[in-house]
Amino acid sequence: MESEKKEIVKQYIENILNTGDAEKISKFISPHYTEILNNKRYRLGLKGIEKKIAGIREIYPDLKLSIDLQITEGDWVITSYVMNGTRLGSCMGIKPTGKPVEVRGININRVVDGKITEHGSSTDLLDPLIETSQHSKNWIQDTLHKRIFMANEEAAAICEAGAV
Repeated sequence: MESEKKEIVKQYIENILNTGDAEKISKFISPHYTEILNNKRYRLGLKGIEKKIAGIREIYPDLKLSIDLQITEGDWVITSYVMNGTRLGSCMGIKPTGKPVEVRGININRVVDGKITEHGSSTDLLDPLIETSQHSKNWIQDTLHKRIFMANEEAAAICEAGAV
């Protein structure tokens, strides 16, 4: 059973995130899909996660996640990964640079009845932004703080049901 849960997350990464093909998203994602951000729960559902993936792929059209390690514990699948992509889209007021980035992260997904129902993550986004940006480290930190920690209404805007 645990290996099946790992495989669902692996196939989601390979067939959806790495391709941007959201047509098959319901094969992997629950209609009640929820993300955890800053200790708040946001129900994105299928439409919300489709928008999120489209937005990420606008910034990094060649996005590729490579799995380093997966661990399961009950319903939970922890995935350590490396993301590679070329910064070809704007994000948070930072213009495209055409520079490749490498980001390490950990995703924590809950898999119930063969579908991913919850997602949380920890990703080092600051260093890659600094490396590929023309802005100062302080500007980037201030911008991230305002956009991620202060503007949760933007996250709620893409959610079907807002904070859960």
